[in-house]
Amino acid sequence: MTDISYKITQMKSWLAAYDGPDISVMEVCGSHTAAISKYGISGLLSPKLHLISGPGCPVCVTPTGYIDRLIGLSMEADTTVVTFGDLIRVPGREKSLAEAKGEGASVVMVYSPMDILRLAKEKPAQHFVFAAVGFETTAPVYAMLMEQLVEEQIANVQLLTALKTMPPVIRWLCEHSGKIDGFLAPGHVAAVTGAELFIPLAKRYQMPFGVAGFGAEELLLAVYGTFRAVQQYRECGMAPTVKNYYPSVVTAQGNPCAKVLVEKYFEPCDALWRGIGVIEGSGRRLKSEYAGFDAGSELLMEDHKKNQACRCDQILMGRALPGDCPLFGTGCTPLHPQGACMVSEEGSCHQYLMFHRTR
Repeated sequence: MTDISYKITQMKSWLAAYDGPDISVMEVCGSHTAAISKYGISGLLSPKLHLISGPGCPVCVTPTGYIDRLIGLSMEADTTVVTFGDLIRVPGREKSLAEAKGEGASVVMVYSPMDILRLAKEKPAQHFVFAAVGFETTAPVYAMLMEQLVEEQIANVQLLTALKTMPPVIRWLCEHSGKIDGFLAPGHVAAVTGAELFIPLAKRYQMPFGVAGFGAEELLLAVYGTFRAVQQYRECGMAPTVKNYYPSVVTAQGNPCAKVLVEKYFEPCDALWRGIGVIEGSGRRLKSEYAGFDAGSELLMEDHKKNQACRCDQILMGRALPGDCPLFGTGCTPLHPQGACMVSEEGSCHQYLMFHRTR
């Protein structure tokens, strides 16, 4: 047995055999939620260890008012909404973008925000609106898009922004959830911001943060390390800190060029999180000097449940598991989602359903 194999075996043994007080660690990254399901990591855990999904899927936390605004724009003459595929089926107050497209709305799916440049140049008389959702990970891409729009003086493109930032929502969760002992910090976010982004949170709330990658072994290491850090804090009083388990990609300071570019075009603002409400300073909007590129983002302060029985809000906050929802797997499925957590492949309900179907 190699040294690495031996360490993996040791980690798995500890995770399976742990018999102390319950520990709950939240992953605040949709890609982590998907990877945890893919690699069966939850199945390795003792009944006393709990991984819970938080509001780290950008599609899942996008409010209904944003979807409704996109639908309204897509139905306007000479206007096309450009979006990623996982956003097209998210329910608004009455319908989704996919349903609106079936009724004649102009909606185009792309793989990159930069694809809108080609569309805009091919049809200069058409007005294009990009659905700019995401966290610190995708904000630099939207800043790059803005750089191109400004430099090339492309006037027929706007952004409808629903950009979120991680620290304020983690702060909110620490103060309102009550069931969280530590966090798996999103590796993609930390690659941009730096692992040090989470140090003030670790100190303030006395919780360990493990910056995690997305491969099976590196994710297992972060899960093990974060659970162990909680145990050591409880038993030995070791001060919780931020541990970088993704050093091949994440540094302490992050990507300075990306951060400068984001600061050039965007500024902090209050933001509405689907199922949670408005969190102060948790969003980013275009600066006032670039207001001409905004498609009405400041108007999006409305949220609404399509089905009042849906428990997406409680699931996003770590207060309930997908299986606790009365609609889960029956009235709410990937083909007929009632809430955003079931729509996205990174949503906790979607992953929970797929995990239990295949095991």
